Amino acid sequence: MNYSNRLKNLTLIFLASISLGLVACSDDEGEMPEVPATYVMEDQMARPAINTVFVTTGNKDNFNQTVPSQMGANFASAFESRLLALNAGYTTNALGHDAATFSGVLATDVLNVSLNGTTTFFDGTNVLTGRTLADDVISVELLLIFGGPDGTANPGLTDDHVDANDKAFLSTFPYMATPW
Repeated sequence: MNYSNRLKNLTLIFLASISLGLVACSDDEGEMPEVPATYVMEDQMARPAINTVFVTTGNKDNFNQTVPSQMGANFASAFESRLLALNAGYTTNALGHDAATFSGVLATDVLNVSLNGTTTFFDGTNVLTGRTLADDVISVELLLIFGGPDGTANPGLTDDHVDANDKAFLSTFPYMATPW
């Protein structure tokens, strides 16, 4: 078959495909047929590093597929054991939480949001009331795990020393910094 015939055949196939597509469309305002779907939660990371540090490898899938309302009951005791393994001298943290209370907060991996007031991960006064892009969540988590009651214990373990994003965040939506 020469080039001209191939081109004609391809054009006919293309036009037929478009025609079939147009015929399949209709002006009916009927509902689209439902397509059965199964959704499975794959990963929960409301608070960065918590899932990574406190959930053992064998429990990752179970944790990630547990609804938040059941997380505390299912994982708080394992989180407390891990917390005390990481910081055997843990008494309370800068929030005033003892190990059991703090483990319960950690085990329920959700990002709380304050509908009024300051939105921050932790600014010394406001605690877990949301999160801004510039919040240094890893340093906050290190401070709450290793910093003790006033945040000054274990100074070498309470800051990740990454004090800003590598590029400025935008002042308008979508707010994320432009990619490199």
